[in-house]
Amino acid sequence: MQTRKEIALLIETSNAYARGLVEGIIAYMREHEPWSIYLPEQGRGAAPPTWLKNWKGDGLIARIETKEIGSIIQKTHLPVVDVSAGQFVKNIPWVETDDAAIADLAVNHLIERGFRHLAFCDEPEFNWSVWRRDRFQLRVTEAGIECHLFSAKPRSAPGFSWNREKKRLVRWIEQLPKPVGIMACYDIKAQQILDICRELEISVPQQVAVIGVDNDHLLCNLCSPPLSSVIPDTRRTGYEAAQLLDRLMNGEQVDSSGFLVEPLGIATRQSSDVLATDDQEIAQAMQFIREHACDGINVGDVLGVVPLSRRVLEYRFKNITGRTPHDAIVQHRLDRVRQLLQDTDLTMAEIADKAGFEHVEYMSAAFRKKLGIAPSNYRKKVQPK
Repeated sequence: MQTRKEIALLIETSNAYARGLVEGIIAYMREHEPWSIYLPEQGRGAAPPTWLKNWKGDGLIARIETKEIGSIIQKTHLPVVDVSAGQFVKNIPWVETDDAAIADLAVNHLIERGFRHLAFCDEPEFNWSVWRRDRFQLRVTEAGIECHLFSAKPRSAPGFSWNREKKRLVRWIEQLPKPVGIMACYDIKAQQILDICRELEISVPQQVAVIGVDNDHLLCNLCSPPLSSVIPDTRRTGYEAAQLLDRLMNGEQVDSSGFLVEPLGIATRQSSDVLATDDQEIAQAMQFIREHACDGINVGDVLGVVPLSRRVLEYRFKNITGRTPHDAIVQHRLDRVRQLLQDTDLTMAEIADKAGFEHVEYMSAAFRKKLGIAPSNYRKKVQPK
């Protein structure tokens, strides 16, 4: 009988992103030969574990987020795959979410809602935050919109104080032109922004719309109002990391350049569910679409609530949101489909009905065209087995 390979996971599991990585690793094991997994308690950025110096396993998957952990891992001479953006160890395979694609989704989300002032709040000590910030700034500038940036002080800096940092963030939010759409580098930073807006009595999302990254369900729904968030494909990220490690342990040569995994989409919640425009007819049309898209409406129904011709409606609607009323209706339906696939076990027919699609086939075709994946395969990716 073949002995199971022994794999250590140096991945803390206190947040949704990390747990998604572990779920992806588990999915790979279920489809291939099982491994014997060692998952010790390990805080993010904690000191290197002492057991690692003498560990005699077969391979490692690790979030290498300090030079110290990187150094210890190199000394093991074991096959290793990094699932961190830190890149503290060169010349080893690493798998990470596609931060440029994450920023692209957030920019499009905010521009489609009519915001002409956009801002980014980052944590510059992390590469993933810097990459998201740089891409966000590039896309916003290309759109002819001024980009406002806030760079947090590193928490590792001498004398760091959250109270002082919060005062900096308060001043920045107060001075931003309104209405403004803000992308936070991740959900925790977005929660801080929402808390400050509530303290300052700034209306969200009417004056400040906020979108985060990670789609941590508990955190997003604990926020007030609930937080919109980009959904990274953490499950696939973990799966790909496990696949690369398997190849390394089998003696294959694996490219050390990064393997980037595109995000799944955006979970739209109340923190950004608004249309920032002075055009009252278009705002009314968008509100009607939001409330009734899943009731089977069409553009003719939208024309019934605004005193505009179809040509004028479509021209003004696209000028403000970047898409047609029909496209907006379909997008809202697909957002509902995505949510139901992720959170329920409803059949495809039941999902199509609840999302306002007359036929399952049309729903599936529209979903595949927009997201590049069949609804059933999407469900497998986002729902833990």
